[in-house]
Amino acid sequence: MTVYGFHASHEQIHPRELLAAVIHAEQAGFAAAMCSDHFSPWSARQGQSGFAWAWLGAAMQATELPFGVVNAPGQRYHPAIVAQAIGTLAAMYPGRFWTALGSGEASNEHITGDRWPRKEVRNHRLRECVEVIRALLDGQEVSHDGLVTVDRARLWTRPADPPRLVGAAVSPETAGWCAGWADGLITVNAPHDTLRRIIDAYRDAGGRGELALQVHLSWAPEEDQAALIAHDQWRGNVFSPPVCWDLEMTDHFDGVSEHVTPERVGEVVDVSADLGRHAALLHGYAELGFDQIYLHHVGQEQATFIEAFGAKVLPQLRETAG
Repeated sequence: MTVYGFHASHEQIHPRELLAAVIHAEQAGFAAAMCSDHFSPWSARQGQSGFAWAWLGAAMQATELPFGVVNAPGQRYHPAIVAQAIGTLAAMYPGRFWTALGSGEASNEHITGDRWPRKEVRNHRLRECVEVIRALLDGQEVSHDGLVTVDRARLWTRPADPPRLVGAAVSPETAGWCAGWADGLITVNAPHDTLRRIIDAYRDAGGRGELALQVHLSWAPEEDQAALIAHDQWRGNVFSPPVCWDLEMTDHFDGVSEHVTPERVGEVVDVSADLGRHAALLHGYAELGFDQIYLHHVGQEQATFIEAFGAKVLPQLRETAG
């Protein structure tokens, strides 16, 4: 049966408020959680960007939920440090933690001052990082010379069972490539035919493990309000790669999204005041074969969303599944 979880958006919400929100989400019936890991928001209107790994320790202590995080090793993060962070959380909270690994976005990685590589180079770098992280979590001493350099690294604190390393993909091509190394796949909501191609590309290439989906949605008691929330917070996030990969500053995202319409935002965010429609959309994603679906209400105020979906949407989904 599909697990429905809560997505914690560090780019939009102060970490103290986000901690309260994930506690609230567990109480309301959400069965899992995941969070982003950015250095910068996409828009100045979003206005936050807490450090995910510090927050995860607090959130996992405060709840009993399984958690995941999306991380980009190789530039801002050295893979040995990512492995240490994964290993520590997985040792503290056995069986509750997974990490999705991706090739990153310039908006977070440019801070190092290093050149932002081409996509194919970033993918090659990511594959090296995956191999380093796996070896360290397996207890090996690792030295590596390539696009990343590691000198005699060893993790002294590790979980009994290495946690899953999941591939993050938004295209069939990347999904097929992830199949070569990932323990599962995560993507974001898109038209059903696109999601089917992503799933098929991963499975046809031998991809193993569970499929997860992050769903961007906007709900409010009134339709106009739901559309306004989505347009205010998410209009800088409507651009397909390579634009979203290569822009560096919030000013850049705010500039290119100046004339984005609410209708365009509605193509990437499920916008509705109708809780029944949201339940139907989520059920449709589950029918595609997703094992985990993480709900991201793109508004900055989370409490009313959590209460409404906990009371009306999650019970509908459980009843439909039953």
